[in-house]
Amino acid sequence: MDPAQRILDASDRLRREVAALTFGPPTALVLNPLEYAWRMWEAYCRRHARRGVEAVLLGMNPGPFGMAQTGVPFGAVPVVVDWLGIREAIEAPPVQHPRRPIEGLACRRVEVSGQRLWGWAMRRYGTPERFFERFFVANYCPLVFLESSGRNRTPDALPATERAALFAPCDRALREVVLALGARRVVGIGGFAEARAREALRGDSGIAVGHALHPSPASPKANRGWEAAFEADLRAQGIDP
Repeated sequence: MDPAQRILDASDRLRREVAALTFGPPTALVLNPLEYAWRMWEAYCRRHARRGVEAVLLGMNPGPFGMAQTGVPFGAVPVVVDWLGIREAIEAPPVQHPRRPIEGLACRRVEVSGQRLWGWAMRRYGTPERFFERFFVANYCPLVFLESSGRNRTPDALPATERAALFAPCDRALREVVLALGARRVVGIGGFAEARAREALRGDSGIAVGHALHPSPASPKANRGWEAAFEADLRAQGIDP
């Protein structure tokens, strides 16, 4: 099967499975970009997913100004539109948080993490085609968790019972993505993504799992020179950027 279609089939199952889950306080609202921004995710996969990539670069979950707006992992709007060349219809979620509206490609806030990650890809590879010959960027969890204040809540902060219910379908989907791409490595961008990849791919001895510094502006180390640190992490895993 075409790798893009295999990923989309897994994503469709995932979006239905996580839609059935419930989350209690302090989570006040859950958004699923695989529902309202499905066309963007589909276009991203069909255009850029290919068999035989060297590594999957794996993030945690959508950022409020990245994939939450665009449907593309780490998807800062300028990168998605101008470099990746994806501009599809994005529906308005039925319920939104007044402090975190979904504006889609009209969003003027920039996801700093996405700007850093995709900015590195642009500078290093020049074209999306060259980048995606070697890599594919995905997120482990498709959901955005918002507290009543509008504060972003990450999956690792959920109660244990909620994490267990969420991680099971996310693990299955990640395995399917990695196998569809025939990837030899998964690089967790941040410790959480690395830990989940190790758990999800346990028993798949042919797939190496490693770690790279997250480009979050909340990280002092990332703010002191994320790109150099990220490339050093890749080299430590045998990936020559």
